[in-house]
Amino acid sequence: MSSTDTTRPHRSQARRALHVLGSPYFRYRYAKYLHAVRVALAMLASIALTSGINIPHGEWSSVTLLVVIGGLQHHGNIRKKAAERAVGTLLGASLGLGLILLQSTTHSTMVTYVLLAVIAGVCAYHAIGKPGYIALLTAITTIIVAGHGDLSIEVGLWRTLTVLIGIVIALAFSFVLPQYATYSWRYRLADNMRDSARIYGAIMDGRPLSADILTKRFLTMNSRLVSSRSLLASVAKEIDVPVVVLDDIQRQHRSILSALEMMAAAMPAAAPGFAESPHTDERAVRHTLLLVARALRFGRVGLLHAATGSAAAAARLEQTANVAAALAPELQGPYWLAQRLAEQVDRLRLRLIEIERQWNIEGAQPFHR
Repeated sequence: MSSTDTTRPHRSQARRALHVLGSPYFRYRYAKYLHAVRVALAMLASIALTSGINIPHGEWSSVTLLVVIGGLQHHGNIRKKAAERAVGTLLGASLGLGLILLQSTTHSTMVTYVLLAVIAGVCAYHAIGKPGYIALLTAITTIIVAGHGDLSIEVGLWRTLTVLIGIVIALAFSFVLPQYATYSWRYRLADNMRDSARIYGAIMDGRPLSADILTKRFLTMNSRLVSSRSLLASVAKEIDVPVVVLDDIQRQHRSILSALEMMAAAMPAAAPGFAESPHTDERAVRHTLLLVARALRFGRVGLLHAATGSAAAAARLEQTANVAAALAPELQGPYWLAQRLAEQVDRLRLRLIEIERQWNIEGAQPFHR
């Protein structure tokens, strides 16, 4: 066997590994593990750099690295965070060096302590507001550079250098296999639409679900809903869509879960009779939920245009409003909720179609298990 033949399997495996690592879904599913590896490699780089060229106080480079890159960053927020880090570090280093010079000039330890306390208080005041990250880094960098004001100016300058090195390393590694907020938002919404289709199918088929199972499923879905809300600002920056549009999608998302939860609450007594009604057309709504989930999961926006059944189902339900009066009293509530749910599902689909060119930013094929 030639050497060329032996290297082909290795190249194929390498391509497959790169394909998997480049997959947004893989990075979404294993975000914590990838982040842990990224931070570990950044730490090794920090230690190797500061120890390799024997920079004094190199440990502060590693401390700064952890402060900067410790939280998982989404790509849409990286530039903003980078600017905040730079501003906070420069402010903190300037204040730290200023305190050292003041201490060496006045030799008044009490004045230095009071100023440190004032700086900490001012930073704490702003830390709970909009510039919170800048304030936090300013306070931390001030203490790193100045200590309690008893350090020499040479030590302060070295610590300032090591802090800057830590920030540069952290920023460099934060761009390695970044986690896009858009994909996290899409996959969570897709998971909720898929779970909604399953619960809706069980309701309409008259298959009772235990209270424990429903509670667990809705807790999971509501958790995804809440976590998606925190991503909207980063998503808006990544795909250049107004936050108000994403807020409306979030509202439709929440309305679907609320209507479904109310239907599930009425399911034990009402659903068996309701499912036998010829006017419910539950397949269209369930089919639309599944198509929306697949479109979001795989970026196949054409599925959103194909999913027109829920709108037709809602229209038919509205046109046969007299049917609700003929139903048993315990079935009229679920019938009305079915109308509202069909409408909400279709509104969500139309909203996603409006911005499909923006959210469908497929840079790599999805990862398949």
